[in-house]
Amino acid sequence: MKITSCKTNHIKNPLGFHMDNAVVSWITCDTGSKMQKSAQVIVCADSAMQNVIYDSGIKSDLDSRGVCLPINLSPMTRYYWTVAVTGDSGDTAISEVNWFETAKMDNLWAAEWITPSWKQSGDYCKHPYIRKQFPLTKKIAKARAYISGMGIYELYINGNRIGDEHLTPYCNTYDAWVQYQTFDITDALLQGENAVGVMLANGWAKGRFGTFRRVNVPYTYHFSLICEIHVSYDDGSTEVIGTDNSWKCNTSPILFDNIYDGVTYDANLEIPNWCKPGLDESGWENAKNIVPFDLGQLMARLSLPVKIMEEIKPIEIITTQKGETVLDMGQNMVGWVRIRINEPKGTKITISHGEIMQKDVFFNENLRSAKAEYIYISDGTPQEIEPRFTFYGFRYIKVEGISSVDINDFTACVLYSDLETVGNITTSDNRVNKLFENVIWGQKGNFLDVPTDCNQRDERMGWTGDTQIFAGTAMFNMSAYAFYVKFMHDLYEEQKLCGGLVPAVVPIFVKDRPQVTGWTGGGCAWSDCATVVPWETYLHTGDVSILKKQYQSMKDWVDWVTKTCKNDGTGYLWTEGFQFGDWLALDGAAVDDPTSPESRLGGTDVGYLASAYYKLSAQLVSKAANVLGLSDDENHYAELSDSIKDAIKQKYFAADGSCNIQTQTAHVVALHFDLIDNREQILSNLNVLLEKNNMHLLTGFIGTPYLCRSLSDNGASDNAYRLFFNDDYPSWLYPVTMGATTIWERWNSVLPNGELSDTTMNSLNHYAYGSIAEWMYRNMCGINPMESAPGFKEILFKPEPNSRLGFAKAEVNTAMGLVRCGWKYNDDGSVTIEAEVPFNAKAILLMPNNNEKHELMAGVHKFTIAI
Repeated sequence: MKITSCKTNHIKNPLGFHMDNAVVSWITCDTGSKMQKSAQVIVCADSAMQNVIYDSGIKSDLDSRGVCLPINLSPMTRYYWTVAVTGDSGDTAISEVNWFETAKMDNLWAAEWITPSWKQSGDYCKHPYIRKQFPLTKKIAKARAYISGMGIYELYINGNRIGDEHLTPYCNTYDAWVQYQTFDITDALLQGENAVGVMLANGWAKGRFGTFRRVNVPYTYHFSLICEIHVSYDDGSTEVIGTDNSWKCNTSPILFDNIYDGVTYDANLEIPNWCKPGLDESGWENAKNIVPFDLGQLMARLSLPVKIMEEIKPIEIITTQKGETVLDMGQNMVGWVRIRINEPKGTKITISHGEIMQKDVFFNENLRSAKAEYIYISDGTPQEIEPRFTFYGFRYIKVEGISSVDINDFTACVLYSDLETVGNITTSDNRVNKLFENVIWGQKGNFLDVPTDCNQRDERMGWTGDTQIFAGTAMFNMSAYAFYVKFMHDLYEEQKLCGGLVPAVVPIFVKDRPQVTGWTGGGCAWSDCATVVPWETYLHTGDVSILKKQYQSMKDWVDWVTKTCKNDGTGYLWTEGFQFGDWLALDGAAVDDPTSPESRLGGTDVGYLASAYYKLSAQLVSKAANVLGLSDDENHYAELSDSIKDAIKQKYFAADGSCNIQTQTAHVVALHFDLIDNREQILSNLNVLLEKNNMHLLTGFIGTPYLCRSLSDNGASDNAYRLFFNDDYPSWLYPVTMGATTIWERWNSVLPNGELSDTTMNSLNHYAYGSIAEWMYRNMCGINPMESAPGFKEILFKPEPNSRLGFAKAEVNTAMGLVRCGWKYNDDGSVTIEAEVPFNAKAILLMPNNNEKHELMAGVHKFTIAI
């Protein structure tokens, strides 16, 4: 028996994260036992586990999905914990010693916000070095830095960069809260003279950023820094070095930066040893204190670290017909390129980023106004350079200014939040495998602190519609609980500023929240992110903490819609106001001009779609209330959901159960959202609509995630496979045939002749349609979490073999452990199904030929059946 994946609040050994409470979890594996007999959690003040703070005792009901520790957390304190498990066969195991360390919590800041004395408005303003030299006269036992900087910062001590994170303090609703990070700097400090240095850049908060261009303004116009260094000495004494006006400022080599346009860096302006002790500080100015009235309160971090998670080498150097030198990374990715250079002093090196070649030349016009450049001016010495203060979405780079380009000098650094990939799908068809790989890369590229819709053009924002439809897929693919906790915290902060309305993007980067309406917020499917994401996260993990944290947000959103409906006189139907509709659906034939924005809304009545989501969100609030033991709310929102359903049936369905809206999406929504009792009629009509379109989809953002699932869940799995295996436009496999390495924004982002279909709104790394992977997990391979025991404590295996594949198998490292399910066709035409249930879980397997039920305990199970 082994105990693995020990986490606190779904993070391995978290340092300085915000904690309302500490929830510890673990996975037990490699055991012959089926069920847990008992477990014991012990929390101590020391790593030797001698000074016990809490001992659960040996209990039979301790839940590995999450045990909330009943201890009062103290600021700036490290807690150590272990868990011991005994199985029903008598075997036992004890975990390694794990820890978590709290941040400042309610400990008051001794440090002050500081800023350079010079004018700082605009992306081209002088960027600062900020430093402080200080002595430490005793032997150091422990040291921490608590720090935040606007817009983004890098911390150095005694000449060394601290940590491996990038783009701190990350992207959030800055006028509601500002994150600070905690770094262990014990080994970086010296007994004697020390120096701390910080570089600041514009980033999201101060630089050009936003989607709604007429109203986007920076959250702050000032570079600013707050930092406290807490030192504990061997003799038990302590010392705090905090930012104040004695810290020194000078101009850094950053000439320009923002998220969209990139970075310009002049190495000739570097100050040698700027962050080391002993520097001559003549010419350095004193910082001045600043009251950051335009920023929210300081709060310990929620953002997972953004790191270089992978490195890849370019696959080819291309010399184009224009004489351009272009490197192909072989993969559409997010991050930057690290380059070894040795060019004469004053040489200007320019790296331009693009997703696709067009007519055999470099191209990035689909990035719209985003320049996406890295400009470096050489100081004449050999260097290894990388931009660090922005990120790019790209596959190709155009290189200018390097005299001799050697492919070995280039390394692509793949940047995203520190997320563990937990899911995988493999089939007998390489096209399907590539599609799944593209889904994973789409999630990597768009889970950079915020779940962005795209990562390359002048947008890169957390569109809530994309987030909502992809949440289930995201949780199958990656361990994203903590990632979503941060995003949903931002969502609720925005929502409180918007009177219950949920913005279309989070953070919204619009300060005047009363203006938020229409395109900027309050539309179905997008704003329903408030209810869907917490529920999906709970469903996949079994950790109720996110429901507790987001419950008021969930309620406030449904109540806002209810108020809107009553004000409009529409009762239980949501038929007024702006909606995005079935965004980018292909059935908006009523619009004469296919290039107009309205053509993107699809052909399904937006009032019908809005009312359906209203019903869904009310239902999810009722379910959350049930989990939380709030019976009055449970009944109220259940009754509301039922009333909305009745109103929808009356307005949009005929007496025989047929839908009055003749679109694929209308029928998909009716099935998946449980809007009608006569499911057979709806399914039959949906199949007719599909046949009319030669079994090709016409769905957009609302219909697509549920299209194949609605067919499979209602007995039409073969039609789901027929749709899935189309490889011409429009289909999921068409981009694969065109060489895509990520998911496209549009079904025809690239035309068969290789040309982009549009440059105004056309991303080649846009994860929304990657939600097909949830059907692959749930229906193709058959892995389903159960609401009755979420987090895969109970599992429904319902695989759906299809002869278009020789085999298909999926595995997910769930909250309970490894879950696997798959099938393969044998030479005699029979099918072998294999499923694995983790320790302390149980499952039901429904056979694909007759729904025969098998109850399964922990272990590997095989069945061979005739189909």
